Amino acid sequence: MATTVEATGLRKTALHPVHRALGAKMVDFGGWDMPVEYPAGFGGKPGGLIQEHLAVRTGVGLFDVSHMGDIRISGQQALEAVQHISMNDASKLQPGQAHYSALLYPQGTFVDDVIVHKMADDDYLLVINAGTREKDFGWVRDNVKHFDVKAEDVGDKYTQLAIQGPRAQELLQKLTDADLAKIRNYWFAYGTVCGLKNTLIARTGYTAEDGFEIYVPSDEATSRRVWNEVLEAGKQFGILPCGLGARNTLRLEGKMALYGHEISNEITVWEAGLDRFVKMEKPEFIGRAALEKQRSTGIRRTLVGLEMVDRGIARDGYKVFDERGSDELGYVTSGSPAPFLKKNIALAYVPPHFSSLDTTVTVEVRGQKIKAKVVPTPFYKRPRKS
Repeated sequence: MATTVEATGLRKTALHPVHRALGAKMVDFGGWDMPVEYPAGFGGKPGGLIQEHLAVRTGVGLFDVSHMGDIRISGQQALEAVQHISMNDASKLQPGQAHYSALLYPQGTFVDDVIVHKMADDDYLLVINAGTREKDFGWVRDNVKHFDVKAEDVGDKYTQLAIQGPRAQELLQKLTDADLAKIRNYWFAYGTVCGLKNTLIARTGYTAEDGFEIYVPSDEATSRRVWNEVLEAGKQFGILPCGLGARNTLRLEGKMALYGHEISNEITVWEAGLDRFVKMEKPEFIGRAALEKQRSTGIRRTLVGLEMVDRGIARDGYKVFDERGSDELGYVTSGSPAPFLKKNIALAYVPPHFSSLDTTVTVEVRGQKIKAKVVPTPFYKRPRKS
């Protein structure tokens, strides 16, 4: 099993002892005891969130993301079931292809966002968030029960490792017989990795960087061996083990949504600015009617990117006001110093008429109104390969 639950009530991945042995700072993330950052010392290099973030932007980093959930939907009506419960158009996927999508409530708000992988015509794998695993599986099971399919929670079968960064392909190619150059972004293939045959290799990630996610058997010995072999092979590329702290700042720079922050059961697709992933031309999916209605009536808030003008950091939940600091407009969903961009950035919900670029707003930071301006997003785009 990939997970264990001890007296603390927190779940643990198969790599939990490895993280402890490396001296990682551990935190409760969605009920999981997970590494947030590692100390200095790996490969004789400095550690910490900033160094891990920069390793991914300039070289390569390794994440344990086994806490993510996996739901398999298989059977004669697998496509119909996936189409019913998700907002993107799974009929466009080919076997070996994946896409970003979301599960919606009838109100058009989020159950969760997901990556849908088409394994075969009658077989789909949905990768979901850690903190919503049980809720998501229960929701999926209830909403596909009228189709001729089988829905399974298979999250504990895998240790999922994310190898992310511009050197990720070079690193992983040392450990696999699969031709990684042929795996395009948001596609996947099977190959032998670290001697493990038939390993799923997906060109996906949550860092706004190139990279791969691999799915290996979840027993502790195999998980530890693969983790160590990836780190050893990555030393020549400056690899660092990376925690959830860097994962969060990396995804923030890329404006990638986090459940409970940019998306939730109170936020709709239009408000979150995820328009390009919802396919209204599909005749039916849960949440479609509410989205159709809101599209005609309009939205009252929208997600924008902020860059701090004055000195100060806009943290999650801080209030956003107009330029004078008198009228409350909304709130910050995620905010942090951006290690690679070397700016203080944030995502925030504000009324649409305050969303124009260069609009000045203020953020209440420890009782002080700090100036910020609306800027284009994503804050970071990875360079195109020449």
